[in-house]
Amino acid sequence: MEINGYTLATLKRGQKVVIKAINATDPQVQRLMVLGLVEGAEIEHASAALGGDPIEFRLFGCGISLRQEHARHFQVAPAGAGD
Repeated sequence: MEINGYTLATLKRGQKVVIKAINATDPQVQRLMVLGLVEGAEIEHASAALGGDPIEFRLFGCGISLRQEHARHFQVAPAGAGD
């Protein structure tokens, strides 16, 4: 579900974004939300494995890796962009 075209799966290394919306229909995505991937959280693309899956992000000073299939559920906007 990509409404605006920007999800965690579309980021490039070093980009910082804020999570704006989440498609939480997948139980695995709900588990990720418990780890802090919630609306308003600032997250940075840190790196990716060869082939691009999984993707490592920095969230609250910690690293977290997501599969692309789960990263697509998190819609984002550039960090610092006003609403």
